[in-house]
Amino acid sequence: MAYLQSLVSSAEARVRAAKATASDGALEQRIASLGVPRSLGDALTGGSMSLIGEIKRASPSAGEFNLGLNAADLAGAYVRGGAAAVSVLTEPDGFRGSLEDLEDATGAGVPVLRKDFVVDPWQALESRAAGADAVLLIVRVVGERLSELMAAVQAFGMEALVEVHDDDDLGLATRAGAKLIGVNHRDLATFEVDPARTAKLAPRMPEGATLVALSGVSGRAEVVDLEAAGADAVLVGEALVTADEPTAKVRELLGTA
Repeated sequence: MAYLQSLVSSAEARVRAAKATASDGALEQRIASLGVPRSLGDALTGGSMSLIGEIKRASPSAGEFNLGLNAADLAGAYVRGGAAAVSVLTEPDGFRGSLEDLEDATGAGVPVLRKDFVVDPWQALESRAAGADAVLLIVRVVGERLSELMAAVQAFGMEALVEVHDDDDLGLATRAGAKLIGVNHRDLATFEVDPARTAKLAPRMPEGATLVALSGVSGRAEVVDLEAAGADAVLVGEALVTADEPTAKVRELLGTA
């Protein structure tokens, strides 16, 4: 849990620094020049299993993947393979990401999710100005502030993907009215992965919620199992970032190869 807290503390420090240097007016002007955010929820529903392709250069648990990746090229490769959306890690310390990666990915033509440790409503403004269509909110990080942060995200026309790991997290997400819920198979405190986590929580999902399975997916069989467990979509990062042919890997995972 100490490492998670260090990432949260780093996020808080980054927000303070960004607020001191970024002009809210300039960010709002940039937002005004953008179109309406694409709906992540709509992209992930439609009958068949959907896939969110994730762009990340490294992770705290696995180390470096591809520090020199081109986010625009990789996002395009995912979409050519059939990805319904793209997720971009913007956290710079453990994941070596940036808002520039997010901006580069927005040209792929699908909803783009910002993944980071969002701890302040101001990050909703920052996210939309960078072109995000949706923002990840981690219940384990934000706790009872979830409703406040969801409202901040929604105020800019974006959607919140609310990440849960256990029954307590799910209860809080349900009370906050979350409609996009991601089940993280990875325990953020220990980094251990429980691939059955989606199956355990799926029966307790609020009615009408879209369920996204997160972490630890590398092959087609796992996608099939998650769909059978009730997932509407799966988010895949490491297996795609490290694939020789990301487009082909997306097709393999979706069973369209």
